Amino acid sequence: MTAVHGLAAAFERLESTERTAPMSEPDTIAAIDIGTNSIHMVVARIAANDRFEVITREKEMVRLGSGLPEMKHLDDAAIDRGVEALRRCRTLADAWGAPTFAVATSAVREARNAAEFIERARDEAGVEVSVISGREEARLIQLGVLQALPVYDTDLLLVDVGGGSTEVLFGRGSEVRYARSVKLGSLRLTREFFPGGVVEEGSIRRCRDQVRARLATLARETEGLPFDVAVASSGTAESLAAMVAIRHGMSPQSLNGFRLPAADLGWLVDQLASAPSPEERRELPGIDAARADILVGGAVLLEQIADLLGVKEFQISEYALREGVLLDGLHRMRGGSTHHLSELRRASVFHLVELCDDDPDHALQVARLALILHDGLAGRLGIGDAERELLEAAALLANVGLFISHSRHHKHSYYVIRNSEHMMGFTDREIELIAQVARYHRRSVPSVEKHPEFAALTVDDQRVVSVLASLLRIAIGLDRNHDASVSDIAVVDDGEVVRIMVVPEPGAQIEVELATGAERSGYLADLIGAAVEVTVVSASAAAGGVS
Repeated sequence: MTAVHGLAAAFERLESTERTAPMSEPDTIAAIDIGTNSIHMVVARIAANDRFEVITREKEMVRLGSGLPEMKHLDDAAIDRGVEALRRCRTLADAWGAPTFAVATSAVREARNAAEFIERARDEAGVEVSVISGREEARLIQLGVLQALPVYDTDLLLVDVGGGSTEVLFGRGSEVRYARSVKLGSLRLTREFFPGGVVEEGSIRRCRDQVRARLATLARETEGLPFDVAVASSGTAESLAAMVAIRHGMSPQSLNGFRLPAADLGWLVDQLASAPSPEERRELPGIDAARADILVGGAVLLEQIADLLGVKEFQISEYALREGVLLDGLHRMRGGSTHHLSELRRASVFHLVELCDDDPDHALQVARLALILHDGLAGRLGIGDAERELLEAAALLANVGLFISHSRHHKHSYYVIRNSEHMMGFTDREIELIAQVARYHRRSVPSVEKHPEFAALTVDDQRVVSVLASLLRIAIGLDRNHDASVSDIAVVDDGEVVRIMVVPEPGAQIEVELATGAERSGYLADLIGAAVEVTVVSASAAAGGVS
């Protein structure tokens, strides 16, 4: 069967923001938050207007981050606890027939042996885990908070104190104005300053000094950013709020929306420190006994954040990351057939292009050509809309490495994409694939023997990178002179030969583009086991699929 795809159709798909509705939508959805301290799951019933109703929750304190002091390694016992907890989560989600979205944060994000945990989670618990960046974590927390508190039209400061990291975000509505993840958390600070949860003489002062020093950059970067409401989420914040509520003679059924005065945070630190051991601390009124060993560090951290950022009070949100993952998962299910990068993801890609690429017109031309190639060959290559989105991002970002140096800029592009804080809306896996596709847009092809990053991918992801890189190489060749002299292309695949028919702009000389495109088609030919021909034709011939 012959397939023909032209530029007009590609533009229509590229510019459209419509999402194709799924064939059917489940009644329930589940989200799992794999944190440094605990694993949380929430199962919800899908309601109208992007809302959900929580059916049940599951929470286990697994302490994944209890390995080496620098939190770079998940020990065997922690992995065992985590996998077992995920197995129970999987069973509960299956009982409700709920598709499950699982994300991992600081402990897994920083661990050198994260792949072992992810593989065991998939193989033994049946849970696919996506590792997310700190900025993406902050964005998802923001999504959750917006479901819990009436702050959508408000300038917002959001602070989420976790076990291994703390996420700080300034925004309004769904807009993210500033987001940063700092490697400070209740468990991390406990291990550094309060080993075994024990408060010794001088340890509070040392902890405060260290926290202020580590937050200095954040305080400087956010100076002048407006906020009308400061929101604190996470188990640490809720535990501290419960103690303050008891202090003031309150016993609220729910802490959602509870106002925690910043002035009470100093009292909380003193109160917790007055009971030096976790055993003594568990006797304090209102304390969460499961957090008694790590709550001192969390209290110091929230106290110092409030002081540095000028917070008078925090509103507590009982919704956080997992509820944000629920909503994001719902959007992914409803928009799973999109032919375009989502608004947030695409905006983040363009922002990185603007920062690092002085020829964005070339990036746009390459992306257009690459997507036409994708559409013409997707069936043969076994790729679809998800890969199309990754290809678009990689094509737009292929040359951001020029910001560092022209020499080996393809390798620099990998580094810039992989380590950028601007890739919001993408999972860690997606960022890695985009970075690798961009890395292989020139020079050597992917190799398991020579390239450790490529070898670390699963076999399926290795094929995705190889296939998308083969298309990107041709697209770049067809704009060799960076002048958009190629007006249109069409792909004709008769099973034995793939013909890429190239239409020049009126009066344009495209001999260099034809030669470079043909030269760079060899990798695609090797992958599909068929000849690839690049030829020049008229616009009418391309539209009719005639060579």
